[in-house]
Formats: sequence, C-alpha cells, structure tokens
Amino acid sequence: MTVPAETIVAMPPDRGRKRNWLQSESATGLGLISPTLIYALIFLVVPILLVIANSFWTQHYLVVDRTFTLENYRIALTDPIYRDLLMRSLWISLLVSFFTVVLAYPIAFFISFYGGRHKGLWLFLITIPFWTSYLLRVMSWKVILGYNGVLNATLMGLGITDQPSDAFLYNTSAVVITLTHAWATFAVLPIFVSLEKIDRTLIEAATDLGDGPVRRFLRITLPLSAPGIISAVLIVMIPTVGDFVTPKLVGGKDGVMIANAIQAQFGKAANWPLGAALSVTTMAVVTAIAAAVVLTIRTAARRIR
Repeated sequence: MTVPAETIVAMPPDRGRKRNWLQSESATGLGLISPTLIYALIFLVVPILLVIANSFWTQHYLVVDRTFTLENYRIALTDPIYRDLLMRSLWISLLVSFFTVVLAYPIAFFISFYGGRHKGLWLFLITIPFWTSYLLRVMSWKVILGYNGVLNATLMGLGITDQPSDAFLYNTSAVVITLTHAWATFAVLPIFVSLEKIDRTLIEAATDLGDGPVRRFLRITLPLSAPGIISAVLIVMIPTVGDFVTPKLVGGKDGVMIANAIQAQFGKAANWPLGAALSVTTMAVVTAIAAAVVLTIRTAARRIR
C-alpha cells in the first residue's frame, strides 16, 4: 500500500543535518575523546590560566590585589638575579639534552639494528633504574660525587690524587651529570621507535651502491631518525628547565636554577604573582627555544641528505 504524497511530513533540513552529524565518524570520535579532553581542560588548561591570571596581580603578604599590573613581568625580565637564573637554566637544559641524546642514540641504535629477537629484553633492562625513586637516584649521585664519595675514593686509590676534591659536587656539572642520567631512558625510547620505522631496504640499496657504514649512517639512518631525536630533545629539555629537586640536592649555590626561585616565591616568599610571572616567562622562553631547536634539527637533517 502506498502512502499519499501529501501525508508525508518532510523533516526540517537543520534537524536532518544534525542527525547525520551525530551519526558521523567525527561525532563518534569526539565522543570517545571527550572524557580525556575534559580531564585535560580541568587539570591542565585551567591551572595554566589561573597562573597567567595571578601573574598580573600583586600580593602584599596575605592580601592579593587583583588590579591589573605588569610589574611582575618587569621584575622577571629585568632583575639580574632572575635573568641570570633563567639563562643558566636554559644552558643546563640544553647541555643535558645534548649529552642525553649523544649517550642514548648508540643504545637505541644497537637495540634497533642488533637487538634481534631480544629487543624487548634490552628495552626492559634500560628501565630498571626507574624501579627506584627519582630522589634515591639523585642521592646516589650525591654519594658518588661527594667529598668522601666513590669517585674521590677511586681517584685516590689509583694514585691520581692525594686528597679528596670538592670540585665534583655542588656545581653546574653535578646538575648536568645527574639530570643526564635521570632522563637517559626517556631519550632512548623515542629514538628507538624512530629507528625501527626506517626501511631497511634503503640501507641495503645504499650498500649495493657502494656506500660504507659511515656514509650510510650520515645519509640515511641519521636523517630518517631526526623525528626521534627531536622528540628526545623536547622530552628532556622542557622538564629539566623546571627541575628544582636536583639543583637543590647536588647543585649548591652554583647550580641553582629558575625553578628554585619559582618554588621560593610560591613557598617562603609567599609572592604568588611574582612566582606566576616567572613561570609564564619561563614557559614562553622555553617554547621559543624548543621551536628553534626543532627547526635547527630539521634543517640539518635536510642538508645532510
């Protein structure tokens, strides 16, 4: 039985488009990521916005004046103490990133190209240091580098020095060594993943064309693993700028970083707006440095090819 055309009720165009969109893959995907997105907004974006808002206020002991001001940023950018701390923190983070990648790349290369069926075991072994507390690993380096530590005892036992030296601890070098060890695994994993994605037939073709091991590495392996190197640099550089535990334990007065100043402003100094301004300034500078590093690595990888 056919229904007369005049009895058919046409669906409004807007409602039809809405129903089609709700049944689309985009709506399904948005529904799947919504819990994670809401979680990120609440616990990541909102705190950052609160920090930014605090940076434009003024605090007088326990009283917060919410009048808009740029005084905190003037202090953060012009005060020699904070400027020097920020430059030192950036320098330390770049050194740590460089040494970490230099040490992590051979490990990732060995596991990827020579690990065979034991790759999983090798990856498992490099995570063993993370079975212990981060604080315990930092304290271990304090024991190694200390005046009566393992390093001084070894040097004296070998007859290289006559008495212990205090040059190994409470300085910038101690902070760099400790942070490099602490973040080594985080650099190995992204480089390993990038090396695993390299098509091995490209290396075989280069061998057939007469390229030696060094030339194959420089022209194929290194450029194609650039995404992993970039990821490793960012994973290491960004958190190390904000580390305040390691400088406090092994840095001494010569290893203090900007995060220690921020922690002091939010703690003993009770000046949250200035601490917030220092945090925002550090985030902005680190973002610019990270972008420059990524651009530099990508440009170098293209030129090597």
